[in-house]
Formats: sequence, C-alpha cells, structure tokens
Amino acid sequence: MPRFAANLTLLFTELAFLDRFEAASRAGFTSVEFLFPYEHSPDAIAARLAAHGLDLVLFNMPPGDWMAGERGLAALPDRFDETTAGVETALAYALATGCPRLHMMAGLADGRDSRAGQAYRRSLRHAAGRLAEHGIDLLIEPINRRSMPGYFLDDVDAAADLVAELRAEGLANLKLQFDIFHCQILHGDVTTRLTRLLPLIGHVQVASVPARHEPGTGEVNDAFVFAELDRLGYSGSVGCEYNPRGRTEDGLGWLSACASGRARI
Repeated sequence: MPRFAANLTLLFTELAFLDRFEAASRAGFTSVEFLFPYEHSPDAIAARLAAHGLDLVLFNMPPGDWMAGERGLAALPDRFDETTAGVETALAYALATGCPRLHMMAGLADGRDSRAGQAYRRSLRHAAGRLAEHGIDLLIEPINRRSMPGYFLDDVDAAADLVAELRAEGLANLKLQFDIFHCQILHGDVTTRLTRLLPLIGHVQVASVPARHEPGTGEVNDAFVFAELDRLGYSGSVGCEYNPRGRTEDGLGWLSACASGRARI
C-alpha cells in the first residue's frame, strides 16, 4: 500500500496545530501535509518535523484572504504582484522544512475568461521557474464545484492538458495534484484516469465520497484504488485530506487495515 501523509489541517484538530505533529507520529504516520503554515514560523514547523521524525510532503502557497473567501490568486489578472510575493513566502517555508512540492491555488474566476486563463499561465510560469531553481515541484489541483463553487480549475482532464502544455514549454517541475475525492465527484472513472495521467501526477490525496470522511466509508473502494496505485508503480505519498467523523484516532482503523494487507477497508 502507498505511504500515507496525515493532513494536519484536517486531522488531529482536537489539538493545537503544532501539537498535531507528535500525534501523527504516534498514530503511525511518517509524513505530513497541511494547507497553510503561515501562522507559525518556518523554524517552528521544521523543529516539529525533526522532533518527531516526519517528512513534510506538501503545503499550499498563500491563497489571498482566506477568511474573506479568497481561494487563491493565480488566475486573478490584477493580483500578479501578490502571487509572486506568495511564491517567495512559500519558498522560504519549503527551504526551511525540506518540502519538495508546493500547490498554487488558482482562485475564484470564470474558467471561460481568457484574461483569467492568461493570468493563470503567467503565474504558473513564474512560480515553476522560481521553484525549479531549488528543485521543488509546483502542483495544480482541480477542485469540484460542490466543495468550492466558482473555482477556476474544475476539470481533471483540462488540468492535465494544461500541465502537459506547459511541460512541453520546459516547465518540467509542473505536475498534477490528483485528489481522488474531487475526481470522483467531477468525473468518476478514477482508476482509468490514474492510469492515463500517472506520468503527470506529482501527488495524490484521498477522502471518502460523498461525505469527505475516512477512506473506505463512502461509495469508492479506496483499498482497490490504493492497490492500483501500487500496481502502477506510484512511489509518492497519498495525502489524507479528510474530515474525521469523530476523534481522529478513533477513525484510523482503515490505516491499520492497509498496513495489515487486508483487501478491503
């Protein structure tokens, strides 16, 4: 089974954020991810990772004013200066923590708007080039319309086409963030897309559909998908970006089932 990364924004929320690193390690995770680290210093994050033997595999660049409803800036034509500043902020955290990949959120914009499309490509070219100087991958993630209405990038195949287009220009570190939850809601046909798109995928995430709870509690046979990732030779992490139904520790039976090799979870 794949290596799983605890998403510390959503898991172990019974604890303060910096205390979740220890909880994840005790639960058996060896890697973590989260949405945004910016309320804490890079050194504070790095210290918790080192203290508990954890690798940081992913986090998001600054999204704008999250509390005011902003969900990224990259596709907003008038926010390029803020986007580039956010790249530098995120890069400082990535270098301090050894994080090998960053996700740039597109923002709320009309996907048919040519100005938004041009702004998005400009932002991706800048960010990918800047991160490539440090061997860091840039990820983009299509998000379903139900979870985030109005999000610019809301189609897995369109996102993959964009990644392929810009990689052909030389942006070799631009990759697709493949979220099983979002893909199932947007299109279904998850494993076929995984097979077809694997060369473009830089990270995978999981949550049950439709309630976004623990793997194995929804309509998708997540254990089958995990086995398919093994069969395809996926060597990265699978981020556990789900909302626990109760206390995080009480819902980790799926993780022990995977570790024991049981066929279903």
